[in-house]
Amino acid sequence: MKFTVQQIADILEGIVDGDEQLELSKLSKIEEGEKGSLSFLSNPKYTPYIYNTQASAVIVNKDFLPEQPVDTTLIKVEDSYKAFSKLLEYYQMAKMSKTGIEQPSFIHETAQLGDDVYVGAFAYIGENVKIGNGVKIFPQSHIGDNVTIGDHSVIFSSAQVLSDCVIGNRVVINSGCVIGADGFGFSPNPDGTYSKVPQTGNVIIEDHVDVGALSTIDRATLGSTIIRKGAKLDNQIQIAHNVEIGENTVIAAQTGVAGSTKVGKNCRIGGQVGIVGHITIGDNVGIQAQSGVGRNIKSNSNIQGSPAFDYGDWNRSYVYFKNLPKIEKRITDLEKR
Repeated sequence: MKFTVQQIADILEGIVDGDEQLELSKLSKIEEGEKGSLSFLSNPKYTPYIYNTQASAVIVNKDFLPEQPVDTTLIKVEDSYKAFSKLLEYYQMAKMSKTGIEQPSFIHETAQLGDDVYVGAFAYIGENVKIGNGVKIFPQSHIGDNVTIGDHSVIFSSAQVLSDCVIGNRVVINSGCVIGADGFGFSPNPDGTYSKVPQTGNVIIEDHVDVGALSTIDRATLGSTIIRKGAKLDNQIQIAHNVEIGENTVIAAQTGVAGSTKVGKNCRIGGQVGIVGHITIGDNVGIQAQSGVGRNIKSNSNIQGSPAFDYGDWNRSYVYFKNLPKIEKRITDLEKR
């Protein structure tokens, strides 16, 4: 996609200082700018780069006053950071503007597709699927039987939404995700082997949820695994069967939540956190990275460690943890004396 400097300035309600007809085809960091690219300057520490950047145009604040000659075209706006963010959103929307059915792809005759839907090549859409308006299903994705996908949701390449799952409006499922695989359910036999417990439930993902690449959300044994509206899941997260994640909770990469655990609203869970099954975590809880959570957590708590306990207590205890060798030596010396 190509835009002129003036077209960009019109979108951002900015003023052009330089060549209005220059064509721009990409975005770049100011220190890595090249011909045909557009960058921005908001942090003062990056100001020196504007005097030698190769970017064809740079978005700056209206009050920017260069201290030496600037070769690049400037687009002057009220707030360069907000303007560039707006442009990124516009650029993303333009990239996502695809519609139509690419071939080869498979869409079962019983599937119902809304208006302005995009289905990429090699995608599979099964029986009795219901797809809302403006949905984007990128190449090589799999949508299983009886799945429902709400309006303006996006299923990126190679993602799988397996049978009977329900995806809300404006949900983003990133590449490589598996939604609705069997939960980890096995019962032990007297001879030491295990028998599989059928997983007959589904996954429900409510509106405005983002699921990062290669994350997995298992279907329930009975009932539903539920991701409530506004939740944000990073890459490579495992959500087990019958888990419920509360509204607007954010979870960082490589976290695992074991079966039947309930996580409340507005929680903040760091990377590589391990949470055992069948517990309840309250609302507004903060869990620091690499913590191991093995018990119920009250609302408004902030915890760290493995096993995790109060964040302030953990920090105070850490002073002693790291000094244990010195303390042991002092005790040994005292005993000898």
